[in-house]
Amino acid sequence: MNGPLPADPVEFDERMGAWFVTGYPEAQQVLGDPGTFSSDISPYFPHADRDQAAEDLNAGNLLLMDGAFHRQRRKVLSQAFTPRVVADLEPRITEIVTELADGLAGRDEFDFVEEIAYPLPVTVIAELLGIPATDRKLFAYWADKLMESKIVHYETDPGVDVQAAARAAVAEYLPMMDYLAEHAAGRRRRPGEDLLSRLVHAEVDGERLTDAEITSFGALLLIAGHVTTTLLLGSTIMCLDRYRDAAAAVRRDRSLVPAALEESLRLISPVPGVWRATTRDTEIGGRALPGGQLVTALVGAANRDPRRFADPATYDLTRDPNPHLGFGRGAHFCLGAPLARLEGRIALNILLDRFGDLRTIPDDPPVFHPALDMCGARHLPVRVS
Repeated sequence: MNGPLPADPVEFDERMGAWFVTGYPEAQQVLGDPGTFSSDISPYFPHADRDQAAEDLNAGNLLLMDGAFHRQRRKVLSQAFTPRVVADLEPRITEIVTELADGLAGRDEFDFVEEIAYPLPVTVIAELLGIPATDRKLFAYWADKLMESKIVHYETDPGVDVQAAARAAVAEYLPMMDYLAEHAAGRRRRPGEDLLSRLVHAEVDGERLTDAEITSFGALLLIAGHVTTTLLLGSTIMCLDRYRDAAAAVRRDRSLVPAALEESLRLISPVPGVWRATTRDTEIGGRALPGGQLVTALVGAANRDPRRFADPATYDLTRDPNPHLGFGRGAHFCLGAPLARLEGRIALNILLDRFGDLRTIPDDPPVFHPALDMCGARHLPVRVS
């Protein structure tokens, strides 16, 4: 949800059987208290009764973990996103964006997502993992299957056979898991300096990660590691297209580029909602919530809460501070946030240098992702002006 805030920031939806949190302080409470609001929501969904393939798929899904188990495994992955590692990527990111821009020389129109916003982050994350970036069409296919799966938005279609949809989604992912398992096996034989090699040889409490954890970690990074940045880049272009004064200001003063990215994250939050489950009776926003209840913090709405953001529907480059929840909060704050910000800053600066102003095309409007848990363009035709 990236729309106006309802009158009540905490509401219970009878049809969904879940609480919807749309207020900023209330969303902060949900995201900042993992002891009360658990990330492991799998038991609450109809497709929770899964076979071994589905369990393997989620073995390394940090998004469903809590407590020490989550902290230990997050620590393994965090080595790929330290300030030093991220800073050292700047020359390579610059090279990738320059190559992508070179490929568009002489073209007056192109799909910004297909040509820039998707290939940049997927190339970076593939190189971090140590897998061929030339396989990025496969990665895009798998990501699309995730976001177009009826499981993601089954609640909008009560006629969906959720169990059958779950089995179909898992079947779509098995080739990706096999792909990653093959590369992981290669790293066992010939370790490198890439993240997949580190995962293969990493230990938690003196024990190596399981094969399922390694491939699941890899899948999470491969998909989540590029989708958010892709959405951020596209949304920033759409914001600058709509807010012309802001676009002119950014072109004049490049120090505003970071502010443009942050305001895009606030106004069009790439992940508009985050699910949790209450572990005990609690209170939020003056409402009593029993234990064992599903709760979704709608950060896209919270980022427009007028109690926290003045004139929240406006794209304001002077908004300072801008404590949006676009990358989450607390224990599950996005590991890749520093990398996404770096990629966005480099890309936007180079694009402004090379193309000046990119405008959307009225007769060929953006196509948005259909999934409820992603917000942004899947296709974004633009014209150089």
